[in-house]
Amino acid sequence: MAPTLVDLVRKNFGNAVLGSHSHVGDQTVLVQREKLLEIMAFLRDDSAMAFDVLVDVTAADYSTYPEGERAAVSPVDANHPSGLTSDTLPRFEVVYHLLSMSKKQRLRVKVAVSQDDLHVPSLCGLWIAANWGERETFDMLGILFDNHPDLRRILTYDEFVGHPLRKDFPLRGYQPLVEQPTLAGYKDNETFR
Repeated sequence: MAPTLVDLVRKNFGNAVLGSHSHVGDQTVLVQREKLLEIMAFLRDDSAMAFDVLVDVTAADYSTYPEGERAAVSPVDANHPSGLTSDTLPRFEVVYHLLSMSKKQRLRVKVAVSQDDLHVPSLCGLWIAANWGERETFDMLGILFDNHPDLRRILTYDEFVGHPLRKDFPLRGYQPLVEQPTLAGYKDNETFR
């Protein structure tokens, strides 16, 4: 039987892989943040992998997951040298979806990120498509992408307070009011056509 994508990543990066799962052709690896750039470069450049498309960059906030349920989506190998388990993983995970056009295969790569250290290396140097996904993830969840060429909000305005996709973001509240731009040459009562 041919090795799976997960097998190949594990073979090349050993303990840098915290855990993995495969379900109905959906393959996921959970990797250490310190090895992210090296692993992603391998996934893009290795001829057996050839992941030439970064489809998506997003993140998840697992702060409200009941104990024992995170293992279904983020399993950690038993007795991993890091000492982590699925229940002790940090609150956030940055999630990357990769596609190999030539190999017709997909892979999900996840990186756990602590609330106390919300930094992940930017992948813009490997895939330019990471730019807007990383900006959206920063805006919605507050994850910082180190060495990003233009890390600023993309969906909310600059004065917006907080990150709306965090589980602890208030459902009701007030945001700062900001002056809206006007179009020169139009009077207040005039209709735009």
